Amino acid sequence: MADLQLGRLTLRETMRFTESAYQGWSMHIEGVEVCPLLTRAETWDRFDGVLGGQGGLIAALWEEKSERNGYYTVSSASGEVRDRKRQGITEIAWKVSLQRHGPDSDVDLESRLPGAARLNDFSLTGERWSAPSIGHYAYFTGATIPSTLTRATTDGDIIVYRGVPADVSPRWGCRVEDYLRGRVRVLNSGVERVGAAHPLDASQWELGNGLVRVRPMSSGGSIEVASFTGGAWRPKAWWVDIGGTQITAWDSASVLQNDLERCTIRLAVRRSPVGRAYLDLTLRRGSRIIEGYLQRGDSGTLSVYLASAETLTDSTSYVVRSTNDADGNRVVAGSARNFDPHADGGLTRTLNTAMDFWLGVVAGGDSSVSGDQATNLRDQYIGALPEVVAAVRR
Repeated sequence: MADLQLGRLTLRETMRFTESAYQGWSMHIEGVEVCPLLTRAETWDRFDGVLGGQGGLIAALWEEKSERNGYYTVSSASGEVRDRKRQGITEIAWKVSLQRHGPDSDVDLESRLPGAARLNDFSLTGERWSAPSIGHYAYFTGATIPSTLTRATTDGDIIVYRGVPADVSPRWGCRVEDYLRGRVRVLNSGVERVGAAHPLDASQWELGNGLVRVRPMSSGGSIEVASFTGGAWRPKAWWVDIGGTQITAWDSASVLQNDLERCTIRLAVRRSPVGRAYLDLTLRRGSRIIEGYLQRGDSGTLSVYLASAETLTDSTSYVVRSTNDADGNRVVAGSARNFDPHADGGLTRTLNTAMDFWLGVVAGGDSSVSGDQATNLRDQYIGALPEVVAAVRR
């Protein structure tokens, strides 16, 4: 049986396939996934993935019906579980309706970047930027041409466009086969999640974009933030600290947003004797930094700092190592709000219920290129905007 690729979801190529044209071109497909042809976990993953893709733009690739390869929006999805316990068989019957936009030769992708620069205490305007899929072409912003920066990722080289003009929604072309390259991923026990409905194991999740990888730690830190530089992952362990208590394990993890261009997961932990704290982690396609938002119920101290202390220099809106580390990089952390530098290398905010922050490295240290330097990373954090990718006819 051939495969059907609907966005990040792989299914057996549809058994039934119908199309209609009324106020738009629609496609209706259905099929069945079977355990034990797949494992039970794989079967349920596909079921959850079908339901989790509703409403989003996807690239669809048929192995046997390549004439219908192109860009679509999932308008509805449903599924039925058929458990035949005596035979040891579980069937997942799924149905998906798609709104057809067209093949990649007829369709542009438009990055809609609404909103304004992040509110901050340093009178910074930030930098408006975007990073389309690896392999895209013909990036268009009208009369004003942005500058470009190329970053090497585990998926290949991604181009970051810097200084994108205001009030412009950039358009770009992309082959259907390339649309997933460079995406942000949420993994659970090594399996990529689709949509935001999947449960996450609080000790087995991973958030990554090929440049930054974030994981929970079982000891020696709260989270590991690894940067892909020099062709390898370079990890740093960080403590998340609430009122002087280091978080040694997370009680729960959930997905708030799971799009190709941006993913956010929420971590929660109990506090003693009562209460809880939340940490939201956001990663964007093409970004060298992880964004965090730490909250506690009552006002007090919030801190994020290196598990293995390093000396970082205070530059008002961020702290950065002044010399290269053993990997040739310089660790950096910052916030949009006033903070105190932590003695171990990091940030502390007192008498507050929340603290925003960002973590990463200056790749290449004293040889870093423009766009990857500490002030550039800060400006990209301040200027990062929500992004919605839509398909438009050329």
